[in-house]
Amino acid sequence: MATIPFLPIPFLPLSNYQSMINLSKTAQLEINRLKSKQANPSAKFRLGVQPGGCAGFYYTMELDEVVREDDQLWECNGVQVLVNAESLPYVNGLNVDYSEDLMGGGFRFNNPNAAQSCSCGHSFSL
Repeated sequence: MATIPFLPIPFLPLSNYQSMINLSKTAQLEINRLKSKQANPSAKFRLGVQPGGCAGFYYTMELDEVVREDDQLWECNGVQVLVNAESLPYVNGLNVDYSEDLMGGGFRFNNPNAAQSCSCGHSFSL
């Protein structure tokens, strides 16, 4: 597996990341709805960041049964959230919401660390 190049940003001790992600009630309900359709509904919500997208980085989400050695795991509004060590500094303070409109439903991200976001709201730069 190739190493993903991330920007060198200050890495805070893990203790600083205990309540760094906020899930809205609608995001929590949607994650739980998606989990209920899985073979293993006890899977955890994995949130990450990858280089790419319109503005430099984009968010990744998946349901995962495996907690890896470099993962941070905590509970947010009743949802177990996993974030790998490389993504932690990029999502510190992130607010995740879910909303539906005429174009369909989707997760929305509000990242206080982002210097710029693209119009789709799924890509950002620092």
